[in-house]
Amino acid sequence: MVYVMLGTGFEEVEALTPVDLMRRAGIGVKTVGINGKMVYSSHEIGIEADLTLDELNPSDMEMVILPGGLGGVASIRASEKTLEIVRNAYEKGLFVAAICAGPTVLADLGITDGKKATCYPACAEGMKHAQMEKDVAVVREGTVITGTSVGCTVKFSLKLIEALRGETTAREIQDQIVIR
Repeated sequence: MVYVMLGTGFEEVEALTPVDLMRRAGIGVKTVGINGKMVYSSHEIGIEADLTLDELNPSDMEMVILPGGLGGVASIRASEKTLEIVRNAYEKGLFVAAICAGPTVLADLGITDGKKATCYPACAEGMKHAQMEKDVAVVREGTVITGTSVGCTVKFSLKLIEALRGETTAREIQDQIVIR
């Protein structure tokens, strides 16, 4: 199962595009409300999460995703339980992915130390000891996948699918959604 962590103020496109494209690829994915089932995005769109944080089952996790949105990232940082889930996933060799401001949480946890990564350009200082890649949409190093911004969300999502189900499946989804 893939879990997308939703904190108040999350970026809608960065959270829901991976959910949509991974479900098209047949990947089990659930949204997780950090502070309850109803979560409001950065643009005040209410989303009912599939699960609350207390309902998440870490034993069936394949990947955890942290979308951006400054409020959403602040919500993630304020949740010790969420940080522990991300830390444990990484330590178990599971995929850990984040986009926009989300990779700074991975940097806070030391997950990107010495690894190639990307994030929203204005957040780059928060990436601490990561080897920052500029002018790229998405970077994968091992089990860590980082994306740059809302404008890179489709490429980020396809990289997540490739990581979990292979290049052929990612290409099939890319063809299905007709990227030009």
